[in-house]
Amino acid sequence: MSKLLIPTNYKSSQDLYKTQLLIKEIKDYFQINLANNLNLKRVSAPLFVPRSTGLNDNLSGNEEPVTFTLPFANDQSMEIVHSLAKWKRFALKEYKFKNHEGLYTDMNAIRRCEEPDNTHSFYVDQWDWELIIDEADRNELFLKRIVKIIYRTMKSLDEYLCGLIPKRSKLLKDEITFITSEELMQKYPDKDDKERERLITKEYGSVFLMQIGKVLSDGSKHDDRAPDYDDWLLNGDILVYNPVLDNALELSSMGIRVNPHRLNEQLKQSGNLDRLKFDYHRLLLDGKLPLTIGGGIGQSRLCMFFLQKAHIGEVQVSYWPDEQRKALANKGIQLL
Repeated sequence: MSKLLIPTNYKSSQDLYKTQLLIKEIKDYFQINLANNLNLKRVSAPLFVPRSTGLNDNLSGNEEPVTFTLPFANDQSMEIVHSLAKWKRFALKEYKFKNHEGLYTDMNAIRRCEEPDNTHSFYVDQWDWELIIDEADRNELFLKRIVKIIYRTMKSLDEYLCGLIPKRSKLLKDEITFITSEELMQKYPDKDDKERERLITKEYGSVFLMQIGKVLSDGSKHDDRAPDYDDWLLNGDILVYNPVLDNALELSSMGIRVNPHRLNEQLKQSGNLDRLKFDYHRLLLDGKLPLTIGGGIGQSRLCMFFLQKAHIGEVQVSYWPDEQRKALANKGIQLL
């Protein structure tokens, strides 16, 4: 059985239908304001992509996507998306968007290799967004500016919910703290990655942890990241402290994307030069895709945090192992 935490004396403050109403309020409010604040336009997105294009997100490189063939399309091999990290960049080219214009979309994915627990599910729903930038924007200062805009949007949602939910207090700190994975390792050298995240968010409340995927001075990585979308020197995760679970909760993974030089470097470092055969990677190397910044913001994660739920299944319909469902039901936690 996967690790499952059931907080002592936990009881949801909303019933099933009240929860559903608030989920809609959260999603409507956040996506409208995110689009306005980042100059994004909503577009439609695929649920599956051809395996041959290399458009699917490889995550850490160890996860196998759900695959199937299409008998009435020459048995084309397809993959259910893990996320739309690479597809969005290709889409921006097709839409002919201009500098500092971007898109967002509802991304629905199946991650069959995920280990389900309080915050992880086989089903993933997030807002995937991508913004065109120029070479002068490929720096840490610009990355931090975009992070602050997203965090300001989250803070606005936090305040909005205080007007909808009686006696609710704001959850987010006024400012988000920036720290690199190397600085975090140096701060807590005797802790593992997840415990470092818990400790830093417990101290500061809201943190943007930068340079994920980069090799640290002790030879380790804070976490694995695919080498062909985020620039490992210019990326990061928005983490918040979740008091219900006494742990860090990742709300967003994002970054400035690789340019041709950084793509080659990261494919070499990770031993993935074979990916250069794919259409997406050839387009990028040939300079035919725009420079971008982008990421994903978890819809259910956001709802779980702002409604202070103990389990992501309280705000999302998915499949859960019988032993987990029974253990939660025995403590009065009802999953959707």
